[in-house]
Amino acid sequence: MTKEKKFITCDGNEAAAHISYMFSEVAAIYPITPSSTMAEHVDEWAAAGRKNIFGETVLVQEMQSEGGAAGAVHGSLQAGALTTTYTASQGLLLMIPNMYKIAGELLPCVFHVSARTLASHALCIFGDHQDVMSCRQTGFAMLCEGSVQEVMDLAGVAHLATLKSRIPFINFFDGFRTSHEIQKIEKIEQEDLAPLIDQKALAEFRTRALNPSKPVARGMAENPDHFFQHRESSNSFYEAVPAIVEEYMNEISKITGRKHSLFDYYGAEDAERVIIAMGSVTEAIRETIDHLTANGEKVGLVSVHLYRPFSAKHFLAAVPKSAKRIAVLDRTKEPGANGEPLYLDVKDCFYGVEDAPMIVGGRYGLGSKDTTPAQILAVYENLAMALPKDWFTIGIEDDVTFTSLPKKEEIALDADMFEAKFYGLGADGTVGANKNSVKIIGDNTNKYCQAYFAYDSKKSGGFTCSHLRFGNHPIRSTYLVNTPNFVACHVQAYLHMYDVTRGLRQNGTFLLNTIWEGEDLAKNLPNNVKRYFAEKNITVYYINATKIAQEIGLGNRTNTILQSAFFRITGVIPVDLAIEQMKKFIVKSYGKKGEDVVNKNYAAVDRGGEYHQLAIDPAWANLPADEKAANNDPVFINEVVRPINAQDGDLLKVSAFKGIEDGTWYQGTAKYEKRGVAAFVPTWNSDNCIQCNQCAYVCPHAAIRPFVLNEEEQKGINFKTIEVKAPAAMKGMAFRMQVDVMDCLGCGNCADICPGMKGNKALSMVPLEGELAEAANWDYCVANVATKQSLVDVKANVKNSQFATPLFEFSGACSGCGETPYVKLLTQLFGDRQMVANATGCSSIYSGSVPSTPYTTNEKGQGPAWANSLFEDFCEFGLGMTLADEKMRARIQKAMEDAIAAGAPAEYKEAFQAWIDNQHDAEKTKELAEKIIPMVEATKDKCQYCATIAELSHYLVKRSQWIIGGDGASYDIGYGGLDHVIASGKNVNILVLDTEVYSNTGGQSSKATPAGAIAKFAASGKRVRKKDLGLMATTYGYVYVAQIAMGADHAQTLKAIREAEAYEGPSLIIAYSPCINHGLKKGMGKSQAEEKAAVECGYWHLWRYNPALEAEGKNPFTLDSKEPDWSKFQEFLKGEVRFASVLKQFPAEAAELFKAAEDNAKWRLRSYKRMASENWNLEA
Repeated sequence: MTKEKKFITCDGNEAAAHISYMFSEVAAIYPITPSSTMAEHVDEWAAAGRKNIFGETVLVQEMQSEGGAAGAVHGSLQAGALTTTYTASQGLLLMIPNMYKIAGELLPCVFHVSARTLASHALCIFGDHQDVMSCRQTGFAMLCEGSVQEVMDLAGVAHLATLKSRIPFINFFDGFRTSHEIQKIEKIEQEDLAPLIDQKALAEFRTRALNPSKPVARGMAENPDHFFQHRESSNSFYEAVPAIVEEYMNEISKITGRKHSLFDYYGAEDAERVIIAMGSVTEAIRETIDHLTANGEKVGLVSVHLYRPFSAKHFLAAVPKSAKRIAVLDRTKEPGANGEPLYLDVKDCFYGVEDAPMIVGGRYGLGSKDTTPAQILAVYENLAMALPKDWFTIGIEDDVTFTSLPKKEEIALDADMFEAKFYGLGADGTVGANKNSVKIIGDNTNKYCQAYFAYDSKKSGGFTCSHLRFGNHPIRSTYLVNTPNFVACHVQAYLHMYDVTRGLRQNGTFLLNTIWEGEDLAKNLPNNVKRYFAEKNITVYYINATKIAQEIGLGNRTNTILQSAFFRITGVIPVDLAIEQMKKFIVKSYGKKGEDVVNKNYAAVDRGGEYHQLAIDPAWANLPADEKAANNDPVFINEVVRPINAQDGDLLKVSAFKGIEDGTWYQGTAKYEKRGVAAFVPTWNSDNCIQCNQCAYVCPHAAIRPFVLNEEEQKGINFKTIEVKAPAAMKGMAFRMQVDVMDCLGCGNCADICPGMKGNKALSMVPLEGELAEAANWDYCVANVATKQSLVDVKANVKNSQFATPLFEFSGACSGCGETPYVKLLTQLFGDRQMVANATGCSSIYSGSVPSTPYTTNEKGQGPAWANSLFEDFCEFGLGMTLADEKMRARIQKAMEDAIAAGAPAEYKEAFQAWIDNQHDAEKTKELAEKIIPMVEATKDKCQYCATIAELSHYLVKRSQWIIGGDGASYDIGYGGLDHVIASGKNVNILVLDTEVYSNTGGQSSKATPAGAIAKFAASGKRVRKKDLGLMATTYGYVYVAQIAMGADHAQTLKAIREAEAYEGPSLIIAYSPCINHGLKKGMGKSQAEEKAAVECGYWHLWRYNPALEAEGKNPFTLDSKEPDWSKFQEFLKGEVRFASVLKQFPAEAAELFKAAEDNAKWRLRSYKRMASENWNLEA
């Protein structure tokens, strides 16, 4: 009896995790996008008690870095446990040293890799083959899959073959395109694969394990006389791999009925033009081949599965003898090589072969650049030319070195397939709802389905686009939806920002979430959109999901309402079934958050039918194009930044980056975005304003600021101001608290913390639509009101600090972000002379994601100079900047001393000596630089010393070196570097933005995660206490250390930052930063209040350790927070989902874990109290 096929709807990462779980006993892991979810699945399944082939759960160990994970894998293998890891990109590169060891010691294992771009001129978290190609020399075998189904089919081959061959495997597939693409696929069960394990090989692996009962030594040192011979002795193991892999592929084929080989051929039997490729592009190529062969074209594809060892025999057997022209596609770039790796391998196979075909090579798809059938058609057309272009590129227009093949118009190859696009806002739930939708359709119908999600680099609040396909046969379209039948736009502002109707098919359907209705909607739609609706006969529906969500109590979460509307409008499955299944998924998705959240989402499903149809006026077809607003913005903004912001970056030519080939980007581009995506924004009631400036202090996006206007600046204004109350230097001027409604993300923290006048707040949150006139007021203030920061000491107090123009604005951080207020404050205090070395992570993504740079400049063009290196070396990177500064300033001092000795004029001697004496005083060096620079510029042609000083003049002002990173970088992967840098004694300032999880990769546990909190890799709650990084740093005795929480004590935050920067030595500030991953039940609009609550209940403590006080005989340790109210501690924990979900999922353990969390907090406080009470009197 034939076994019934079982289908599941999952992505490539889940498919790989599903298979790897069966064969693994230990998994040593470290989070990295896009591979993290493989390890998360394994951890969750282990926590839930899922058994592997050996009848046990997998032991998952999170390490401090990928290098550490590889070391743990190596050790676990040597000790006899089948061990796996999951990684990508820079993480995979950190594993390379251990990979050589694992391969050299013939240890069977599998590294599952969602192949990803390597950081070069810029970081890119998206997919290509640069990382895996950097490992082809390690001795690991390399197996590649091109689809989610292939991952399910072939991942097991890697596990089976590694055990039998003793050669370790990299099992890889395309990051994002396969790792995150959701497909309906056939599932392989554990009982299918278990009988295929070579039990003899498994027993031999166990026997070879290190064992004190039969001790041996491994990892020896060898000498020149015999190392070479010993290295060559493993050749036979590699020679056996292709046959072993082929054997297991055949066994898998017996189970699935799907044939896989080392090299799979697809296409015409007599193909003359053949493409060689591997990865997800092979699916799109197959789709294109079907189109071409149906029209009589003789074309084909050889898709590569076993890339290393590369079997020339099997490869040549797969290429049809009729092939005359071959194009090899590589998804990587190796500058300076004679070609990319797969291309060189293919050419080598044909070397010396009689009548060998012509072979050309090309690059495609770097950084997940979409590769479409139109591009594949261009490759086949290139092969048909008399002289095909070699070293070509596809998908881009290279107008500099002219490598690109001509672009062709996109075509829809499957007219029967239903395609849909959903435009959403990050964290509005659109992506999550669409993941559920595709699973509902996949699990409840016979249809095949596919879902893929495109994002920009912003955190929540960024652009998202969901691409869904449904059809009656397996879907091979491994590229974005370009010709949708249905488009939903969930953010009405997008109508003016993006071409949301592009590609929508004739007679298609469009759904808009909007506050407008009927005639108002027709009036507010852009002409381009209306014309498209009329020309293409589009059926248009609209719904005010924003209003419905507010009425239900879901805030800005419109996803469930719009999901319900989609099912009702399209009828892709029966509506009753869709509603039933949506409610099942609501329990699955939100059950941990409580019954109230579930019931609100139920109501959202029921109200998804409150949409209306818009009448389309046929006359719209003749409307003129919308006029483009004229501006005087820089060419770079108009020609590079704006197209990228409009999701048209694919249209940029290579020449757009001429002059910035090294990855340089100009500061201050974020201010040109003006997205207007907040549902609600603050409005200022001047009558209740006490001019405290606290709202501006806490704003995560610098979207509310105090402006002080002199008499001239007040002329012609049409907005309200009030008289400045203080400081005295501004008496007689006018004060206005101005909101930038187009850049505000509507978190509401400003209104929440506003003290107001006698309890009446000066700020309240109101709908954006009623405040759009404020945009012009903001523009006036920014353009015409000069900063008054020179009139006050901005470091003196919180109020004064906000008169300084922030040089960090409108970042891509989440609405209500707990991190960015600290970053912004640094720029207000030190921005004109600030250097920033930023760790990779959340803070680097919101600080430096093309095209929007939130770091900006003051009226003199000065501002923070920012750079990101890697995740693991951010402190060393910052130290390097300081070393360069020291060296250059020493050269200036030498030049000045030489000039004085050589008899420089008195004026020069005086200025030079003053700088030498005061070079560590920031304010004095500013004054002296203004004096010295004109002097040396005037004489640099006559005086060699002045020429040197003139050349290095930008080093004259003392720099403020800041090193910024999160807790993942600081507590874990970068801790060794952090420790070394503070131990160096150099004058650097380290700001740790402590969210207590790996925020950027999705909320994994770090050493900063407290006991009791659920995080990824701590699925049942963390069992050990949080590392006290600050206390550890105090043991050096010469490091300034502070723990701060802005929302708890504004003044202490300012004081700590001011003291740290003034301290001539290393400083470390640990800043408590609520994060969207915490799941604040009150919402991120209360993130500042959450910081206050954390300190009041004893969860977080405020303190400073200032070594400078020791010389005065004073205790360097000051405990700034008051005695906590411990009765509030447990309620605080329950107010965050990361703790509350432990209570719901693991009630038996929750009480114990929560008690441990409180006990740990009390234990820490006792330590601080002991330190605060010590007597440091020098005579004691």
